[in-house]
Amino acid sequence: MRSVALIAAIWVATGIAAWAGTGALIPLLRRAAMLDQPNARSSHSVPTPRGGGIAVIGAILAAWLALIALGWAGPHLLPVVLGAAILAAVSWIDDRRSLSPLVRLAAQFVAVGFGLVVIAPGPVFQGWLPPLLDHAGAALLWVWFVNLFNFMDGIDGLAGSEAAAIGLGLVLGASVGAGSDPAVAAPAGAIAAAAIGFLVWNWAPARIFLGDVGSVPLGYLLGLLLLLSAAHGHWRLALILPLYFLADATLTLLRRIARRERIWRPHREHFYQQAVRRGLGHAAVAWRLAAANGVLIGCAWAAENGRSGAALAAAAIVTGLLLAALAGRPQRGGTVAEKP
Repeated sequence: MRSVALIAAIWVATGIAAWAGTGALIPLLRRAAMLDQPNARSSHSVPTPRGGGIAVIGAILAAWLALIALGWAGPHLLPVVLGAAILAAVSWIDDRRSLSPLVRLAAQFVAVGFGLVVIAPGPVFQGWLPPLLDHAGAALLWVWFVNLFNFMDGIDGLAGSEAAAIGLGLVLGASVGAGSDPAVAAPAGAIAAAAIGFLVWNWAPARIFLGDVGSVPLGYLLGLLLLLSAAHGHWRLALILPLYFLADATLTLLRRIARRERIWRPHREHFYQQAVRRGLGHAAVAWRLAAANGVLIGCAWAAENGRSGAALAAAAIVTGLLLAALAGRPQRGGTVAEKP
């Protein structure tokens, strides 16, 4: 019980640090002119500071180091802490002056290489692939998740809500029932707490954005915990919790490839962006995601505790309904009308 109380105290401290640190960054980033300017592809209307991820990632990494030092998280997470720090540094430079996609991708593969030592002992793809292909597939999937999480950080409260939901779902799944996995639960709780602290400032109307310095390493850390859960045999949990982000980003990418668009260019074609373009407010979209994620958390837990088929089907249905609701009814000609 004492260990549980101390872990909870670290989580609370992480949330407070992310909340206080983010609030302190707002005037500093304004004075430094680190502002996200509205443009034709953005979903906000006023210049807003970006870079709140400095406080969020700083709080999470400090918490992970504390958990490692106290023995509630394995020292094997140290390379991941280093990888996240590298991604945060590269992404901060990218926030200040755009880096080439190749530089960003190279940094992501380096960070993922550090992290593979954590998940390598277990087959992420449940033995369907030989070890070498399993590791290669996990690396590619991890890099894709890092990028899709960054792509989906496009409106107020969305990325923070998703991070909190995945973190809370991992804590529940790894703490209660058949999926007990303390190596995942403690680090996941720190991510959830930091995300909730950040949401105080990022909920619509947002006073600050994560920036790439936050969304890229946050996707990296969440990706690790999801892959680690899969490597420990809890692949249903790892699939269901991020299902909406996976579906929205992947389907949008496939649509753009089919239309032969330059997929590396910024756009506003994600399902959640379509909803905003139709006039649905940022908070309304984020609340819909939060409600769906609440159901997905329940589905993920049920899938790991004897209701696998029904839970997977329910998760797919909930995700499909959310995507359909966000996309809405297309206007004449098959395109969504821009909000004037």
